[in-house]
Amino acid sequence: MSYPPDRESLERFLGERGLSLDPDIDYAVACYDGAEIVGAGALSGYVLKDIAVAVEAEGAGVASAIVSHLLAEEGRRGLSHLFVFTRPAAEATFVSLGFTVVARVPQRVVLLENREEGIEQYIAALGSERTTVPGISGSIVVNCNPFTLGHRYLIETAARECEVVHVFVVDEERSLFPADVRFRLVQEGVAGLGNVEVHHGDKYIISAATFPSYFLKEPSEVVATHALLDLTIFGGRIAPALGITRRFVGEEPYCEVTGTYNQIMQQLLPDFGIEVTVIPRLERENAAISASTVRNAIRDDNLDLVRSLVPPSTYEFLISEEAMPIVRRIKTVNSRH
Repeated sequence: MSYPPDRESLERFLGERGLSLDPDIDYAVACYDGAEIVGAGALSGYVLKDIAVAVEAEGAGVASAIVSHLLAEEGRRGLSHLFVFTRPAAEATFVSLGFTVVARVPQRVVLLENREEGIEQYIAALGSERTTVPGISGSIVVNCNPFTLGHRYLIETAARECEVVHVFVVDEERSLFPADVRFRLVQEGVAGLGNVEVHHGDKYIISAATFPSYFLKEPSEVVATHALLDLTIFGGRIAPALGITRRFVGEEPYCEVTGTYNQIMQQLLPDFGIEVTVIPRLERENAAISASTVRNAIRDDNLDLVRSLVPPSTYEFLISEEAMPIVRRIKTVNSRH
């Protein structure tokens, strides 16, 4: 076992097995036979990925040694709820190590977690929050980095067409605005809309486990696979718990990754009985209102523009003392998200 392995050798080993060293990797390990890599694995936060074993080393305990090492590293980091993103052929290996399948995309990928009832507990909690009303239950998934008038418009539009709208806020901590702040801004931003319920996305909706490409924002051949996985979990596991039959999404004129996700959503979710409705974005001066526009205005100290793009609750937060560390980070960190 060796850490860190030579990157060039590791990339070559994974490439020969149809894998690539993902950009979000923060830890990698390799197992050697002499000078040759015979097994490898990596971590991205709480997700185990890029795990591969050479054919000649299969059955020699290499996979178990790699996974055990990665689990020990996660334990050292204080992470206990873990996921494995791997090929279907490796499913049995991880099941034997105590992981439970969350969802599969046939011929492409399987997602597992190390808690037997992890997603079931999340779904049960959603069910306990469910408002049972006759009519249409809609849904929207948002990141809101930060919450804008565009987000409010999308939610208002859905609320007019549904008896209840479930808004899921992405929980992953990969945005300039922390997850708890984004969740609070959504709650405050939809105040007054009596048929809107706000939920945490947890690790099952657009997370580093279900859709890592979303946070990388770089088009690649794996985006479609990630999108299929995330939407399979939503359509097959989450939506039924809340009786959701519609999902609303804003048009995406800027981001290719999100555009691909929305396109696959329109193709896949009807198979689960969920109608997808695309809403044209709210515009200001012939440009779609977006969170990135708000962040750019913050960088430019253009508070008048910021005020015109966000609800009063978001603006009051942005000029508060609490927001100052976030504002400073926006001005100093070159982040697309």
